[in-house]
Amino acid sequence: MENHMGNENQVLEIPYGTRDYLPGEATGKRAIETQLARLFALWGYDEVVTPTIEYLDTLTMDSGRTLTPQLFKLFDKGGRTLALRHEMTTPIARVVGSRLKDAPLPLKLSYISSVFRSEQSQMGRQCEFYQAGVELVGSASAAADAEVLALAIQSLLRSGLKSFQVCLGQVEFAAGIMEQYRLSEADQQALKDALEQHDLVAYDAAVEALPLAAQAKKNLRQLPVLSGGEDVLTKAYSLALGEKSRRALDNLSAVYRLLASYGVDRFVRFDLGLIRDFSYYTGLVFEVYTAGLGYPLAGGGRYDHMLSDFGCACPATGFALGIERVLLALERQGIGAPAAHKDVFVAYAAGKEEEAVNRASSLRSEGKVAELALVPMTKADAAHAQTEKGYAALVYLG
Repeated sequence: MENHMGNENQVLEIPYGTRDYLPGEATGKRAIETQLARLFALWGYDEVVTPTIEYLDTLTMDSGRTLTPQLFKLFDKGGRTLALRHEMTTPIARVVGSRLKDAPLPLKLSYISSVFRSEQSQMGRQCEFYQAGVELVGSASAAADAEVLALAIQSLLRSGLKSFQVCLGQVEFAAGIMEQYRLSEADQQALKDALEQHDLVAYDAAVEALPLAAQAKKNLRQLPVLSGGEDVLTKAYSLALGEKSRRALDNLSAVYRLLASYGVDRFVRFDLGLIRDFSYYTGLVFEVYTAGLGYPLAGGGRYDHMLSDFGCACPATGFALGIERVLLALERQGIGAPAAHKDVFVAYAAGKEEEAVNRASSLRSEGKVAELALVPMTKADAAHAQTEKGYAALVYLG
């Protein structure tokens, strides 16, 4: 008997880092996904769906972003290594470089998909989690950056969130500042690693070790703390001696002006120390934070080099939003995900089955959510079932 119980418990378990969405939770998740799908379509983005499984070589093609330890790997019958997709940009880049290589640019693509990463599970992210996002391929303009950022902000508003903050940076600014002081590759890498990891102690130590004048070191120490409103750009211009960092600030200024046109600039603050993967992002980068969550709800930016790995050397920008993280933020802020809408419970006395079927069908054709009882019952039992199941109204055929 004990052995049988052990097997039963094993059957009832699910793998580490996965979860079940029960009826109410699944309704909230689906409602947000439906809102986002509608929003992306309204902005002219076409949905793409790619396979859950890709060849490992495809997912790790962009060597700068190798996440091999985080991938779930498996083998096909021919012995080739496959993996579950760990994000959506790489599969979409494959599609753009192959199936859509003759499509007119710019391409505007969207997705709502599950992705998989074998890592320590954390609040708001499992080993299997859900992302919604867009990729805008074929435009290097500030208008493209602004559109993607404005759409990310509208996505969070449409999901029901009211207060959040977008931290906006530009990787070329930091890179340009480091170049203007003619830092070696190794010294630049040490500074970039510290910035990526938000490790100010390591960053200060790396700056202190540089063979530079005191003023240059002082300027470099400003990098991680250059954050705030528009006045930060003015301050940053005074530090930017080279063309690369000045161009980066010009880009941020242009994007910010356009965000004001979209009416979403109030959500944005500049953070010039914000560095997302230097080997991947090539321009504007952003992350979205909200009270009560210590990690970003959404993030994105410009990645102009990645598509060249797939034979399509063209600029691109995009964002991804974590569905679970948005649900968690809604819950923490007391807003809650949209609930299921239940209109009418239809019940009946014996002999009224046909009439009840017709009534339920009629209600559904009017767009009402109607559940039909499966056995005859008294009116008192019907009223109890209506309350228990959460229906707004009862139709009883006696």
